[in-house]
Amino acid sequence: MTDRGVDLSALPKEVRDQLAELDLELSEGDITQKGYEKKRTKLLAPYIIQTPVAPPQNDAQPPAPSSSSHVPASAPANSSRYRERRSRRTHRNGGTRDDRYRSDIHTEAVQAALAKNKEEKMALPMPTKRRSTYVQSPIETRTPPDSSSGSEDETSARRQSSAVAPQPQVHPNLQSSDYWMNRSAQGSSTSSSASSTMSHGEAKPQAQSQPQPAAVADMLAHSRIAPSENSAPPPDVTAVAPPSRGPRVDLPSNAVVRGMSRGHSRSSMMETADGVPVSSRVSTKIQQLLNTLKRPKRPPLSEFFTDDSEEIVQVPQPDPNTPRPEGRQIIPVKGEPLGVVSNWPPALQAALARWGATQGKSPALTALDITGKPLYTLTYGKLWSRSVKLAYTLLNKLGTKNEQILKPGDKVALVYPNSDPGMFWVAFYGCLLAEVIPVPIEVPLSRKDAGISQVGFLLGSCGVGLALTSEICLKGLPKTPTGEILQFKGWPRMKWVITDSKYLTKPSKDWQPHIPTANTDPAYIEYKASKEGTVVGVAVSKVAMLTHCQALTQACNYCEGETLVNVLDFKKDMGLWHGVLTAVMNRMHTISVPYAVMKACPLSWVQRVHMNKARVALVKCRDLHWAMMAHRDQRDVSLASLRMLIVADGANPWSVSSCDAFLNLFQSHGLKPEVICPCAASPEAMTVAIRRPGVPGAPLPARAILSMGGLSYGVIRVNTEDKNSALTVQDVGHVMPGALMCIVRPDGPPQLCKTDEIGEIIINSRAGGTMYYGLPGLTKNTFEVIPVNANGVPIGEIPFVRSGLLGFVGPGSLIFVVGKIEGLLMVSSRRHNADDLTALAVEPVKTVYRGRIAVFSVTVFYDERVVIVAEQRPDASEEDSFQWMSRVLQAIDSIHQVGLYCLALVPANTLPKTPLGGIHISDTKQFFLDGNLHPCNILMCPHTCVTNLPKPRQKQPVGVGPASVMVGNLVAGKRIAQAVGRDLGMIEDQDLVRKHQYLTEALQWRAQTDPDHVLYVLLNAKGVSVGTATCVQLHKRAEKIAAALSEKSSINTGENVVLLYPPGIDLIAAFYGCLYAGCVPVNVRPPHPQNLAATLPTVRMIIDVSKAACILTTQNLMRILRSKEAAASVNIKTWPTVIDTDDLPRRRPPQIYKPPTAEMIAYLDFSVSTTGMLTGVKISHAAVSALCRSIKLQCELYSSRQIAICLDPYCGLGFVLWCLASVYSGHQSILIPPFELESSVSLWLSTLSQYRIRDTFCSYSVMELCTKGLGTQTDLLKARGVNLSCVRSCVVIAEERPRLVLSQSFSKLFKDVGLSSRAVSTAFGSRVNLAICLQGTTGPDPCTVYVDMKSLRHDRVRLVERGAPQSLPLMESGKILPGVRVIIVNPETKGPLGDSHLGEIWVNSPHNASGYYTIYGEESLQANHFNTKLSFGDPHTLWARTGYLGFVKRTELLDASGDRHDALFVVGSLDETLELRGLRYHPTDIETSVSRAHRSIAESAVFTWTNLLVVVSELCGSEQDALDLVPLITNVVLEEHHLIVGVVVIVDPGVIPINSRGEKQRMHLRDSFLADQLDPIYVAYNM
Repeated sequence: MTDRGVDLSALPKEVRDQLAELDLELSEGDITQKGYEKKRTKLLAPYIIQTPVAPPQNDAQPPAPSSSSHVPASAPANSSRYRERRSRRTHRNGGTRDDRYRSDIHTEAVQAALAKNKEEKMALPMPTKRRSTYVQSPIETRTPPDSSSGSEDETSARRQSSAVAPQPQVHPNLQSSDYWMNRSAQGSSTSSSASSTMSHGEAKPQAQSQPQPAAVADMLAHSRIAPSENSAPPPDVTAVAPPSRGPRVDLPSNAVVRGMSRGHSRSSMMETADGVPVSSRVSTKIQQLLNTLKRPKRPPLSEFFTDDSEEIVQVPQPDPNTPRPEGRQIIPVKGEPLGVVSNWPPALQAALARWGATQGKSPALTALDITGKPLYTLTYGKLWSRSVKLAYTLLNKLGTKNEQILKPGDKVALVYPNSDPGMFWVAFYGCLLAEVIPVPIEVPLSRKDAGISQVGFLLGSCGVGLALTSEICLKGLPKTPTGEILQFKGWPRMKWVITDSKYLTKPSKDWQPHIPTANTDPAYIEYKASKEGTVVGVAVSKVAMLTHCQALTQACNYCEGETLVNVLDFKKDMGLWHGVLTAVMNRMHTISVPYAVMKACPLSWVQRVHMNKARVALVKCRDLHWAMMAHRDQRDVSLASLRMLIVADGANPWSVSSCDAFLNLFQSHGLKPEVICPCAASPEAMTVAIRRPGVPGAPLPARAILSMGGLSYGVIRVNTEDKNSALTVQDVGHVMPGALMCIVRPDGPPQLCKTDEIGEIIINSRAGGTMYYGLPGLTKNTFEVIPVNANGVPIGEIPFVRSGLLGFVGPGSLIFVVGKIEGLLMVSSRRHNADDLTALAVEPVKTVYRGRIAVFSVTVFYDERVVIVAEQRPDASEEDSFQWMSRVLQAIDSIHQVGLYCLALVPANTLPKTPLGGIHISDTKQFFLDGNLHPCNILMCPHTCVTNLPKPRQKQPVGVGPASVMVGNLVAGKRIAQAVGRDLGMIEDQDLVRKHQYLTEALQWRAQTDPDHVLYVLLNAKGVSVGTATCVQLHKRAEKIAAALSEKSSINTGENVVLLYPPGIDLIAAFYGCLYAGCVPVNVRPPHPQNLAATLPTVRMIIDVSKAACILTTQNLMRILRSKEAAASVNIKTWPTVIDTDDLPRRRPPQIYKPPTAEMIAYLDFSVSTTGMLTGVKISHAAVSALCRSIKLQCELYSSRQIAICLDPYCGLGFVLWCLASVYSGHQSILIPPFELESSVSLWLSTLSQYRIRDTFCSYSVMELCTKGLGTQTDLLKARGVNLSCVRSCVVIAEERPRLVLSQSFSKLFKDVGLSSRAVSTAFGSRVNLAICLQGTTGPDPCTVYVDMKSLRHDRVRLVERGAPQSLPLMESGKILPGVRVIIVNPETKGPLGDSHLGEIWVNSPHNASGYYTIYGEESLQANHFNTKLSFGDPHTLWARTGYLGFVKRTELLDASGDRHDALFVVGSLDETLELRGLRYHPTDIETSVSRAHRSIAESAVFTWTNLLVVVSELCGSEQDALDLVPLITNVVLEEHHLIVGVVVIVDPGVIPINSRGEKQRMHLRDSFLADQLDPIYVAYNM
């Protein structure tokens, strides 16, 4: 076996956990034996110690268990670590098993119990730490096997124990070392010392006399080394093997060797946890050990935050044909040296000072107006004088006379619009001269600007408190009503300073700005938005700014007096570096073309080049594209003067086509091919590379045609065959002068790439950013990178800066860029670039706008998923849109082999914009995730792109019989899951027997003995009593009704009579009237007068099914039954006899009927289940009195007590409490019809307060009404004097899993008016037994547990800590009623289950229903549900199947009798569960997740349709939110339940049908969906 020589306790915790998980899976049948061994071998492989030689053993010596830190000579080399780890292990408290697996102790014994034949390959059990140090006398180890009492397993285990003691003969099986090791490690079932003696070295003589296979010797060798946890005298140091004692085992130095040093006494597992020994020889110590197993041990919280993706996600097998880099390691590329020119200034300000003084008249900047005509020209003289004025004002004139507000080194924001470059230039250079640090930002236009709060983060992290702006700009800023500038979201408080000339002060003659030589202090801070949307500031030092200008001058060969046309944003990036800084250094003339002009006249920059004979133009691909579109308007332009057309985003893969097309068009206008100069730059590294202007006639640089497939694996492969999946990229020239460049892997440590590998470009240069201002952690990872070689060794000392660009070095050291880190989408470990996907998505169509497309990825279910959002043209039809979407899907799939997760089209101009008109990607992504995108078309394709779902669970055939399972459970120390309520007790007194035998007798007895005792009080909406009934009044009214029934000759005893009444006392009287007359009452909810079409057919159906002989009702309802409106929905001519009980004559019946036996039917209980089935059950007189007695005991009801009931009294426990309980127990019931709460929400709560009620019963619908209707009005309730401190128990009557969230919010809300947090609890009943659980007045509080949802899907119950991921809180469903027994059963095998399993709840009790009331008496159905026997265990008891899944857990709490309390937890209805991917899901769990997905989801319901999961959600927001919900619902179900939603249906509020108990009718909904009757707002079919 694979694990020889491995001490399991020495393994890392996660490996032990995985082994235990495997054991669990094997015992549950979730994995085959072969799969189990394979996985186990794989896990243990790294820890196996290879020992070919068996060492000779030294002579027998006294046991020397050591717990000191003494390390024997044979310890491995790294003994200090070994000692530390060992001592840590010694002191850890010994759990009975690894603490993660509570009582699911799966052992060899379970295997043995389950296996039909004894296989030798059995799993080694997990090491078990003993809790205490029992060392028993060695005599017990020699107990001879007693075959008479023990099972075969036990005897074989005992034989092992005897083999451990020195004996001449050896059991034949022991020749197999695997078997020996398994068994010896497992220990003996009769003694706990057998295995521990071995670890103390007593078995050594045997090892000498009987040479064992290596594994055994190995183990014994280690047993000396490893300390035993049993404390004993310190070791005799001399006993350690001296070197002279022959060869020792050569252990590998890195192996940590440990022996099997713990007593693995597993005999404790052979009994039930209730302490009934299977073998009477089990020692008391083991019994104590066993008792500690009873408490379920939950894993520590930290474990749940370790990512469990490994065990969930299906990892795709790596493709052997995946291209891998094969080149040699790249050598850093050096740029040409930075030349030294004699007249280069010592600082940039010095250059401005020089030109201002010597060339004052020469133009520095021309600004254009909105039509593209020159607006003003700023000369160098003006620029200098204004900048000096501003510097003087900033330093001296901002505060009051004596205080200086700005000091050199402070940061100020520059807020200038793009149309006003002149003001910006003056402000920028003014700041440089004043030595304050400018932080240029965009002009905030509104509170809702894209990324506005992130700009606030930037200002905050830079410590900016002052903003410079122009007067015009300030007027345009958004203001508060009082005229102050708005405080923008997330911004620090700002002072605004206007820098127009008229507000500046001329400095005094003797004041000169201080211009020091450039140093490493920050000169300015440039903002940069990251992929996530955070805005950070890249600080550029004075020397870097200067060096960068010098490098650009050298690379671009700038000279004095040249004209440059700049179309880029002058506040940052290339626009600032070339157009503001380098231009001034070289006394160039910049013509600034603002974005607004480009929008109005796209050709304006070409005209400027033509008119001003510009030598250089600075553009983006967008500008080339726009110029081509507008080209027809202008024939006579010449671009012959250009020597450089710098394409700022030339690094973009799709810039090639724009450059080529522009050249094609404008070559005839004098544009020379060699002037096009793409470049690559980033805010951190500044300019990385730029193509130098070429020599006329020289050949143009080559292009790279790369395979997209290769790119996705980060490898460069030239694409030859398939033109479709090729990417053509142009070079961006050579590295900048004075720079050194490497290419490193983009993820993980910065390891140098191979020559044919794509990586991130990193730069070392004096001309680059120095840090992210105020963010040292981020700075270190970006600005201080030291690349390492393949062995992880740094290649030098010098730090590099990450550029964020992905690329490679081509032939001739040309740099090629294929994308940006920011646009990288890592899908299934392949890299795709957002830009490539965009290029595909923009194929020119009439549906969407080019350039208005956002591509990003969202992480859903452990992988990135690609989302494309585009703006749709207003005139595009639905059909066009879907055509376009499907084309994009196919194209991206065939070219990139990547599936799209979501494709959304939004109306034009609705995506968040960046200041220069691009799409703000991170905000778009945030809108998508928050559900604020409001798409008009959406297509989700999770089925095609989610490939990492876990494998569907293959259910094992039930080869193991239920008996073996039960034995397995016992052996594993699990309790059989059952629970019992307390005893009902015997009724001694004859008088009481008479009173309690039948309810009719109880009522008569009360009418005689206590006639004026008020049993019922009925309240109206105002809280006023509108009717009461004393014992004698109720008796008299019942007599009147009985007389009316007996007068009708058509009605015989035993016939069914329908009661059709609103909630009230009439209903109660009619019920007892029927019993007095010997009829069987059938209680039916009356039809709703405003909704007869929907409610009357159900009434009709119950009347027909129950074959009622007559209907008792009120005059009002009688009129409704016979009305025209009723005739529209049912045949009103065929109603049975209708008796109106409002004004009956005072008569007494001839006699009051007494049933011959208590087994006779007392009444029929009809109810519609959540699956939409109408079922009626028969309740016998015996069941009625047993149930009433049970409730009386549980709730301590006496005639002096008062309870309040706010429930529908038509079926189940609600009817019992309303009509039966008071007559039986004599307490007073205050009846509050739930419909009265619709007009007066606080009625129920104010009644509780007014009457000082201690016990009240309600339904979830009532609780929800109060929570929603009164949640905000607790202060008002308090003011009205409502005080709920009197309420001791408030029980919710339901037939479902307790709604924990609702109960908790109800408790929290009304805590303010005195409601105790312990008061709220729930009851549980079902069709077969109306009341199984009910939280009484005594006994422990209901407890809440957290179970692991992943296990629950496998029908297993694993307790976890609160707050653990994937945990589900479940509340106990109330205490089990007296006389009730429940057991958890496997619904398929009908065998009892252990308490760590989910199974069907079966119930045995005197108040079980007698059976279904069916028309044709389908007895088989009845027998199946009401009189079932277990297939094993206790085959005599008759059980009723509730149809609900649940589990029983023994809690720490004690019940009344002092025993530990067994709590029953209801998980859900068996009929409603969804079987998907072989797992069991409960709809309510999925619905809870869906409801959390978005604020506009009011309610949701799920069901399956042809293996697809359908989610129906009610939209409570505006209809434009409808499509936002589709991706959110898909995401949340995939994340939390690992299911792909097939169909998402968005409907109006109120569409999901809900029954009278507030439960969703999912099957009705499914039928309506299939019949197309939902009238949905939107239906999305996920592909």
